[in-house]
Amino acid sequence: MRTFIHLDFIKMQGFKKQTLLILMLLLQGIAFAQIPNIGSNRELFVDEYLIENLENAKLKLHEPVDKGPVIKFEKPWEGAFSAYFTVIKDGDTYRAYYRGVPEAGSDGNDGEVTCYAESKDGINWTKPDLKQYTVKGTKKNNVILANAAPVTHNFSPFLDSNPQAIASQKFKALGGTKNSGLVAYVSNDGKVWEKLQEQPVFTKGVFDSQNVVFWSTSEELYVCYFRTWTGDGYSGFRSVGRTTSKDFVNWSEPVQMSFGNTEYEHLYTQQTSPYYRAPQIYLAIGARFMPNRKVVNDEEAKKLGVNPKYYNDCSDAVLMSSRGGGAYDRQFMESFIKPGIGLQNWVSRSNYPALNIVQTGDTEMSIYVNQDYAQPTAHLRRYSMRLDGFASLSAGYGGGEMTTKSFIFDGNALELNYSTSAAGEILVELLDQEGNKIPGYSMEECQPIIGNEISRTVYWNKSNDLSKLAGKPVKMRVYLKDADVFSYKFGK
Repeated sequence: MRTFIHLDFIKMQGFKKQTLLILMLLLQGIAFAQIPNIGSNRELFVDEYLIENLENAKLKLHEPVDKGPVIKFEKPWEGAFSAYFTVIKDGDTYRAYYRGVPEAGSDGNDGEVTCYAESKDGINWTKPDLKQYTVKGTKKNNVILANAAPVTHNFSPFLDSNPQAIASQKFKALGGTKNSGLVAYVSNDGKVWEKLQEQPVFTKGVFDSQNVVFWSTSEELYVCYFRTWTGDGYSGFRSVGRTTSKDFVNWSEPVQMSFGNTEYEHLYTQQTSPYYRAPQIYLAIGARFMPNRKVVNDEEAKKLGVNPKYYNDCSDAVLMSSRGGGAYDRQFMESFIKPGIGLQNWVSRSNYPALNIVQTGDTEMSIYVNQDYAQPTAHLRRYSMRLDGFASLSAGYGGGEMTTKSFIFDGNALELNYSTSAAGEILVELLDQEGNKIPGYSMEECQPIIGNEISRTVYWNKSNDLSKLAGKPVKMRVYLKDADVFSYKFGK
């Protein structure tokens, strides 16, 4: 945004030259401050944060690829109603946490325990014998929390990246229901947990789902997203509230999250977390619940062995995003992960995504989904995507383009994560605030970008040096032909 004051008006007011100069500099500073500074952040195409114009191009949602089951719930203390997964990549170790309960019961019943599994690649998982609690007559189990109802109904941990965090509290977690409030736990190793305090740290919610928390590097706060309802009590739509904290103990007054101009849908879980390659963007891969949308009939349910109370509804996974504050961006109303082939995927409370996206290869990241709920075949399933591959800026064979709003960046080069067809290409040019081509960085001078790469540097006239433009307001125009751009990043 630019600010203008007519000079005749200023003269009429009798401003002295020195005062006029100060006023103009002040107004220029205000206008400059309104221009987003993306620094060297990676930017995704999950929202229109920096998009000013699209012409024959669109934001396109991409579907993850089903890679099959990775954890089966065959232990006596796990079972068909295991749920509310969290997956954490801790250095070279992947850690999974989930509720184990073999029989259906009320939320927060004594039969619920918190289970643990680990992996070195995010693909092959083991369940260690932790010998912490006696469950179902044995201490040889993978249970990290028992006899702690109702916390074990939805215990949800995170790896604390707060630079001021106490070393012995490297892992933190919240769990509980409306009756208990959210109770805080801490751990040094992610396996042995203890209460941070006896009293709940937050009570102003319904909490009848997985309530997630993380340290936000962009907001410099602990952020918690928790279950609410749009009506009074348990009426209306299942929805999401947000609260923040500086110390993990004292939390702000909650706000009800908004979803732009989209219609309300039941969001059973929201699984909001900072995307690890672009932590200023929070991605929510949640469970969209469709109550009374019955797909499986009574006879089919009997053959599947599904619990009689759990086949009157169906659900899938959706993708939302946020950059902090009280609003989600629902750029895509379509399903992000559809239920798979077979009636076993169309029962109540199946297809619920785990919390967090983790990298499982040089070019691959993984998302995990709870499937076959309330059935003997209940399990956790892995889905894979290319890095940053949630959504793309996309155009067909006829070509299209995007122009951004003005922004400021840091760094001396631009990299793209992209793919084209053999006939396709991408061209990039940089513009000044008025939309004029910056000499040396026009589309005509850009080396055509062809191929399929996670990171490719953009060149103009055989040079990729952008150092003279760093810190100055610019716009970017991207031309695409039969191509997708998944992300871009300014940096070294």
